[in-house]
Formats: sequence, C-alpha cells, structure tokens
Amino acid sequence: MINQLRSTLTQSTYPLPPDLIPAVLPQHVAFIMDGNGRWAKRQGLPRIAGHRQGVKTLKELVHCCKHWGIPVLTAYAFSTENWHRPQAEVGFLMGLFETVLAQELAPLCRQGVRLSFIGDLSILPQSLQRMIEQSVQMTQHNQAVHLMIALNYGGRSEITQACRKIAALVQQGQLSVTQINEMTIADHLMTMGTPDPDLLIRTSHELRLSNFLPWQSAYTELYFTDTVWPDFGPAEFYQALLDYQRRDRRFGQVSQTA
Repeated sequence: MINQLRSTLTQSTYPLPPDLIPAVLPQHVAFIMDGNGRWAKRQGLPRIAGHRQGVKTLKELVHCCKHWGIPVLTAYAFSTENWHRPQAEVGFLMGLFETVLAQELAPLCRQGVRLSFIGDLSILPQSLQRMIEQSVQMTQHNQAVHLMIALNYGGRSEITQACRKIAALVQQGQLSVTQINEMTIADHLMTMGTPDPDLLIRTSHELRLSNFLPWQSAYTELYFTDTVWPDFGPAEFYQALLDYQRRDRRFGQVSQTA
C-alpha cells in the first residue's frame, strides 16, 4: 500500500486514500520539521540543501491537507533557540524564507491557501518582515487551507507575553483576577481563533516538543517517526494519519469501548 501511494501521490494529484475516514481526520496538524541537516549529510550535500528540500516537502503536505480536507497546518520553521546556529546558516535561512515567500505567494493564492505567522517577528530582517506582511494581507481571505508558520517562535515566550497582556488588563481595571481562566489565556496567545492541534508530528526520531505549542498541545496526539523531514512525503503523512484515526481520544473521560 505504501509503495502504491508513493507512485500515485504526485504534485498534481492527491486523492484521499480509501482507508482514511474524512470524519475522523484531524482538523489541525502541527509539524516539527526536523532532520534537514541529517538528510543533507546522508546525501553528501551541505546543510542548506536539506533546508531547500524541506521546503519542497512542506509544499507537498500543504497540497495533501487541501485535497484531503485538513483545514489547518502549522509548521515550526524557526525557533527562538535557532539563533544559536552558525551565523552563515541563520543568514541563509532568513534569505530562504524571503525567497520562498516571494516565489510561492502567487501560487498559494491561486490554491486558496491562507498564510499566517506566529512568533516574535520584530527582530527578523526588515525585508522579510515586509514580505510576511504582504503575504498575510494577500491571502487573508483564502479558505482552502490555513498554513500557519511558526517563525522565531518559542512556546514559553508566547505564554509569558500572554500573561503580561492579561496583567496589564488587570492593572488597568479592565479585567478582574477572578475573571481569568483558561479561555482568557487562550485568547491572548498568538494562535487565538485557531483550533488547537489534533495531531503533532515530529520527524527524525527526536522525542520532544522543543518549546513548540506547549499550551495548545495539552490534548494533542503525538506522532514521532524516524523519517527525516525532507523524506516525509504524502505516503508517510498517510501513515501518520492512519495511526491517528486508530486512537481513542478520551480527553480524560472513560472510553466508550472500555
């Protein structure tokens, strides 16, 4: 089955595999895209080649989400900790983000993809900030699939900023301490208005969340795979979705089958 999928799932045709049940598919899938450097090393290529190939993988999975009826996809593109990488690699990534947005904005619009970004964008290069603002504005009314990019994102920082905003409201007398609840915090996160992820996938055999959506992932199903990100195509995505729909999501309640 998996080899058949690899031969049938191309960039132009993404039929929903027959054993995936539309009603049980996740409404929001989050990705920690790990393993670009490992992929490049195995190929005898520089790390930047892995990042380029990783972009192609993301494009494929956006197509899958659109054609398979998964409305929201979040990709962890650059964390607050990634600034500690070699300066040349960080510079390349900033340029790659800008180049990809410039090249892919028109195709994404034609495909009905809405783009949004979470993270501290204020310290990104000015040209990249302008490109981000343009892409958000141009795609804001698209409805086929929502692609959310986490760029210079850190989950603890996000929660800290939310707490500061809520504290300011209390200080200004616009909110009382007794009114603060989980919904209050959720409404001040960068993902406000977006459903929490149903499924979070991390590639390249790393078994941690790495400060990615810690609040939003409280009840998220986690899927870890040895496959490195550039090799995680539609067929591998199918396997993850198949695993997901076999799970019994109880949210703390007693299983109906127990």
